[in-house]
Amino acid sequence: MRKLQLLAYSLSKKGFIVALVLILISAFVLPIMRVDAAVLTTGSVTLSDSRVSQTAVSYTVQFSGVTTSSIRCIRAQFSDAATAGSKPTAMDITSLTLGGTSNYVPTPASWTVANNNTTGVASITFATGEVPASASTRTVVLNAVTNGSTVATTYFLQFSTFNNVDCSTAPVDNGTIAFIYTNGQLVTATVDPTLSLTVASVASAQTVNGATTNITSTSTTIPFGALSTATNRIAAQDITIGTNAASGYTLTTRYTAALTSGANTIANHTGTNAAPTTFTGVGTASFGYTTNDATLGTGTPGRFATNNWAAFTTSPLEVAFNAGATSETIRVGYQVGISSTTPAGAYSTTVVYVATPIY
Repeated sequence: MRKLQLLAYSLSKKGFIVALVLILISAFVLPIMRVDAAVLTTGSVTLSDSRVSQTAVSYTVQFSGVTTSSIRCIRAQFSDAATAGSKPTAMDITSLTLGGTSNYVPTPASWTVANNNTTGVASITFATGEVPASASTRTVVLNAVTNGSTVATTYFLQFSTFNNVDCSTAPVDNGTIAFIYTNGQLVTATVDPTLSLTVASVASAQTVNGATTNITSTSTTIPFGALSTATNRIAAQDITIGTNAASGYTLTTRYTAALTSGANTIANHTGTNAAPTTFTGVGTASFGYTTNDATLGTGTPGRFATNNWAAFTTSPLEVAFNAGATSETIRVGYQVGISSTTPAGAYSTTVVYVATPIY
């Protein structure tokens, strides 16, 4: 009987010890918990230039559903897969920077960028950490990226944030967005060179470079009519030149011969194109021209100003100039005078204008 009592006591003691061990084990075994990052929403990435191999490209990343708690790392991985994967062929992020217009964090200038061009990972960190100002439309601008070289292939930007500068523990948010490179569309067009020249009449009593017209011209004639020693005859024409030539144009004038009637001519004015002068006084035989263009391309640009005149010659002489594409109107004047000994007759000549564009 005594032996049975001892055996029962021994078994009960061992059971107590086993139970105690189980209790201690269970007290020190913690439950295993999995911590996952929140998934960002309405993500997009906009490239400033989607063409292959372009340099200095900006990638503007935008997400909503942002967790408004402190983060110390923003990690951007460019990849050929939605998870893991490799950097797109020929892509270069060596010089990638965080754009100052980024608003994912309050002070983007405080963050430091470390790029791994081999893996295509940009790690943007700030040891102090910051809290995104809002949960919606937060942007991260990644500048100075060189695009990959493969067109029409879907690539991915794996985006994630962490509350640790190791960019791997304490995850906060993540999201993956796709992008693609293109060749760009070649657009071609041809603009033909243009040049126009029109001559318009000028009425009597109009000014031309300081003189006043006393006859009315037409678009094709200068009808001086009957000349008198008492008054010089003055006429003008408006010449409009238009061209798209990048370096503008030059307009020249010449006559085919002196004002001639049979064997007789009216003398040319004494001033020249290079050095025009005031017109000869009334009662002297003389024929010449003036221009109101004060920006000629040769010699002294404004040499005809203040009612200066020059003689026509059979060689071209500059009367208008512009250094760029333009449409403008220049007024050219004509003046003739005779003396008391000028032979009677019907005098005529032909004046020729030539506009030369400079492309």
